[in-house]
Parts: sequence; C-alpha cells; structure tokens
Amino acid sequence: MRKRIKAGILFIGMVITLFAINSFYLNSHNPMLDVDKQSVNKTHVSPQKLFDYTWQTVKNEYYDSNFNDQYWVRWKNHYKGKIKTLDDAKVAIDTMLVSLDDPYSRFLTKEEFSEQNKSIISKISGIGVNIINESGKIKIISVIENTPAQFADLKANDIIMAIDDKKVSGMSLAEVANLVKGPVNTFVNIDILRGREYIKKKIIRKEFSIKTVKSSIDKNIGYIQITSFISNSTPTEFLEALENTEKTKGLIIDLRGNTGGLLQNAIFVANMFIQKGKIVSIVGRNGYHYDIMAQDTNVDIDKPIILLIDGASASASEIFSGAMKDYHRAKLIGTKTYGKGMVQKIIPMPDETGLNLTIAKYLTPDGTDINKTGIKPDIEYHLKRSDILAKKDTQLELAKNVMSKMITSEK
Repeated sequence: MRKRIKAGILFIGMVITLFAINSFYLNSHNPMLDVDKQSVNKTHVSPQKLFDYTWQTVKNEYYDSNFNDQYWVRWKNHYKGKIKTLDDAKVAIDTMLVSLDDPYSRFLTKEEFSEQNKSIISKISGIGVNIINESGKIKIISVIENTPAQFADLKANDIIMAIDDKKVSGMSLAEVANLVKGPVNTFVNIDILRGREYIKKKIIRKEFSIKTVKSSIDKNIGYIQITSFISNSTPTEFLEALENTEKTKGLIIDLRGNTGGLLQNAIFVANMFIQKGKIVSIVGRNGYHYDIMAQDTNVDIDKPIILLIDGASASASEIFSGAMKDYHRAKLIGTKTYGKGMVQKIIPMPDETGLNLTIAKYLTPDGTDINKTGIKPDIEYHLKRSDILAKKDTQLELAKNVMSKMITSEK
C-alpha cells in the first residue's frame, strides 16, 4: 500500500448526514463543550416565525416536490395565530413533517441538535449506548467501548424498561434520552429486560470520546471494525487502521451494527479501495442527478476484502457496501442490510434548533436503489442465538475461513 494518502480530499461543501434508524446516543449535556459556531443558528425568532421558517425550508429543499402527494401550501397558514410557545411550534412542526410520511426528516430541539453535533465531533458525555424504538420498545443496538454502559455490562438487544423508576414504554427516543441526561459523575438507574431476566443497573455518567474504528491482526488477516460513520475523526481513524493492517494478506471490514453517519465519510473509505468510476449517485428534486466520482488517493490496496454486514448496517454503511459489491471489490458476508437509501441535510434553524431534512436519494454505482430493500450478502449467514449467548462470533469465524481460502487461491 502506497502510504502518501490525501486525507480529507472528499469532503464536500455542505454537511450531509445519512442517519439510518432513528437512533440516539444516551448522553448528558456537556456545558464545557464548545460546539462549532458555524453549525448553530443563534438567531432568535418568535415560535410562529420558527414554524414559518421550517415550512419555507421544507418547501424549498425537500427532495419530493409533490410533498407526499399533498398541497404543501395548505400548511402555511394552518397554525396561523395559534403558535405561542416553543412547545406549540414543535408540535406544529412535527405534525407538518409527519404528513410527508418520511421517518428521516425530523425537527431537532436545541438540546437534540446539540447532542447530534457532539456525536459528529466525537466528544460526548453520558453512558454510551445506541438505541432504537422497535415496535414501542426501547432497545439497545450497540454499546460503545470503554464507556459506563460497557463497564455496567449493558448489552446489545437489552430492552430498557424504566429510567429512575419511570417506565419508558411508549416514549420517543428523545424523551428517553432526556431521562438519561444529567451532570457528569452523577448516577442514573436503568431497568432492563434481557431475555426473561429483569435487571437493575446503577450507572455513572461520564465524558468520553467516541472512537469509531478499531483494528487487529490474526495471523495474516487484518480486521477493521467501523462502528459508525458519524464522527469527523472516522477518516483519520480508518487511515490509521489501514496502516496497522498494512502487512496482512487479506482484510475483513466489519460494518455490523453500523447504522450510518456522514456521507463524506462513506465516500472517503470507499475511495481507499475504488480508484476509478462512480462511488455513488445522488438523485435529488425534479430529476437532479449528481455522480460522485472516485479520486486518486495514492493508495493501492490490492489484497482481498470481505465486508461483514447485517440488518443494522445502514445508510452510509450501505453506500460503502454497495460500491464495493458493484465493483466486485469485496465479498459480503452476513445478512441483508437495513435498506436506507435516502440522504438528509443537517440544517441549522433559528433558536439553536435544527432540521434533518431528506434532500435526495442515492443509487449504488450500477444504478441500484436499495431503499427499503437493502443489500444482499454474497454469503448469507445468520448468527444463532446460542452463539450470541456464548459470545461466539461465528460470522467472523466464517469470514476468516473464507478469507484464508481467498488468500490461498491468489498464490
């Protein structure tokens, strides 16, 4: 591998995010953290003006100019004279956005927008889990390494039942996150359901940095896990992982549980392996079409690659996986990916609020729309529950066996 890598060559002008499942880190607000001033709109407006501003933004930028087959202008005066408080504005905005039937376009309160920004800059405080709302149940889908949640032995697939004795059934993810928030070095009590076992945990809140990439070597096989594409530090971390595994004969990249992140991060990582042609196509409003092309990175990685994927591999993970599959650059092992092919733009709104708005969809290099269908692996293999309980990663074992054969066949 030629080492002189042009870090940062693929970062595009506007910030675009590809959040997959509506997930939150359970973090507490860190008043010492100085969020990038350019990413926050501190203009103060009335609650009515905040609604009007949101309506206009959606009208101008939403990817579907038919607005889910409705007359969008009807919302302009729907709440005129009725919005008196910020809570009124949020309810009205949420109701308006729901009419789009788009789970990825969502209004963010000041607190939620701040938490999202912290995730992007990789330094947050809290307990360190990623959660989803699955049929009304708050489920942990991943636990961040070296965080209070890991030290307290919280696990993926645990169901959160109560927080400080408040039952969370029926709550939104934002409401659950708010219950967990609190000052650093204070405790939160969380009741979880693990299988049929009801467990109580007392967990301290701490500040920690999110590391999204880790690597290791097993004989002549390199292993790189990308837990998320959300962090601005992901490209640098990935370059370090490539350096760490440089002398191996084959590489396994683990995207299981990676629910997405920033578009530019997925493009950056894909460009390490794809030197020519389209990496992804962006299809926007009224037929707008833009191909993002590979650029010369001065990197030559010619070893065999395997990608591990599952049903939680989504969005930015699928951009990377789709490009690698279309170019036959990697063999995909695991289960079908989530199927989230829509692109959101992070838009700072007045009063330090924000809007994640769907502005386009993306296609893989060969023109495939994976939204709601996902990407099928080349080798489908499901983890058995008994293996999960025994902490046996049989998917990774299979990948190593397949990789050993790929290395042998290349000799």
